[in-house]
Amino acid sequence: MKLVVVLPVLNEGAALRVRLQALAPLRTRGAWVVVVDGGSTDGTPAVAQPMADAVLCAPRGRAAQMNAGAVAAARAGADVLLFLHADTQLPPDADRLIQAALDSGAAWGRFDVRIDGVHPLLPMVAMLMNLRSRLSGIATGDQALFVRRRVFEALGGFAPLPLMEDVELSARLKRCSPPACVAQRVATAGRRWDRHGLWRTIVLMWRLRAAFAAGADPHALAWRYGYTPRAPAAVAVVAKAPVPGLAKTRLIPLLGAVGAARAQRRFALQTLATVRSASTGPLTLWCAPDTRHRFFHALRVRHGVVCQPQPPGDLGQRMVAAMAAHFATRPHMPWLVVGTDCPALTPAHLQHAADALQTHDAVLIPAEDGGYVLLGLRRPLGCAFERIDWSTERVLNQTRERLREAGGTWVELPALWDVDEPADWQRWTQAGLGGSVF
Repeated sequence: MKLVVVLPVLNEGAALRVRLQALAPLRTRGAWVVVVDGGSTDGTPAVAQPMADAVLCAPRGRAAQMNAGAVAAARAGADVLLFLHADTQLPPDADRLIQAALDSGAAWGRFDVRIDGVHPLLPMVAMLMNLRSRLSGIATGDQALFVRRRVFEALGGFAPLPLMEDVELSARLKRCSPPACVAQRVATAGRRWDRHGLWRTIVLMWRLRAAFAAGADPHALAWRYGYTPRAPAAVAVVAKAPVPGLAKTRLIPLLGAVGAARAQRRFALQTLATVRSASTGPLTLWCAPDTRHRFFHALRVRHGVVCQPQPPGDLGQRMVAAMAAHFATRPHMPWLVVGTDCPALTPAHLQHAADALQTHDAVLIPAEDGGYVLLGLRRPLGCAFERIDWSTERVLNQTRERLREAGGTWVELPALWDVDEPADWQRWTQAGLGGSVF
């Protein structure tokens, strides 16, 4: 078993050295440790460097950081992923315990937990957490969740949530198998209970879990928890079905009709993985010609992707419909729309675009061919899609004109490039931008 431990961290430099030293016995037995930093300002990556097998940077947020760590683990040949909070310590034989748990037939599992802190009732809190987890089949990040990598990938990883990402993933993992509940305990810090009060923290956590189960906005819950998430933005992905002869037609001379369709499928999966890793907000896949293709069906059933059929009309009319559908239900959440043709798009691009919409009406990422690979709006501006000569080098300039006519303010991020022509394909393959597994 190749075990990879993924640690999402943010400003944990003071305590991280001790945590990583405790993982040394696992590393001597072949486990890997991947530390994923979310933008620390206290030198955390430098602390981690000599005691980890890989130190990565990723957009801030546990879901985004753990997804990035899982991608690195896959490239390292991981069989099993263990997601470990920086304030949680494993038992020294954790790898053997995980091996035994998975050999019993489970696809995933977690440890019982012990809470180290000042309050005398913390052992009772830990006991109730463990009991609740056994009865519900739901694990939290404090319990050191572990999962077979292929199962994690098949489910699409952590959802783009600023809070409760562990609870949401557990609910999906339960459909694969009940969790293996390892009785040996991990030790987690009781900082929150000691700082904010035991009963106040318990009540807050139960309220948050109940609100999440009732469908409350995870970003609003994150604010209540005291976590300031990155700027939120819903993301619409516009995609064609990977049908030979209809998808990526300009690549057919190089790849053939079937190869071009496979490229379309690959780009769509990479774009969805990028959006999920960015964790800015809800994802909607707008499907053409409709949602009935088996590729879209699999995304909906296996990964829980919200799929909507693209309405009739040109590209502008279809994006106006997607924009209107978003702002009708989430009038105060900014909205981003992307295609599936830009493998250079990263989670950081999406998060920077969401940040820009805090102070501007629109954001654009230009494409080198005169179009754009991303457009974001803080408010409904359907004019951005009107009177545009789509699929020409005039798209970007005309979009700027429409925004200017509407009195909107916008910002442009550095330009990227699409993969449309055979030369673009060769540029992409030479750049080695084959991306995340969805």
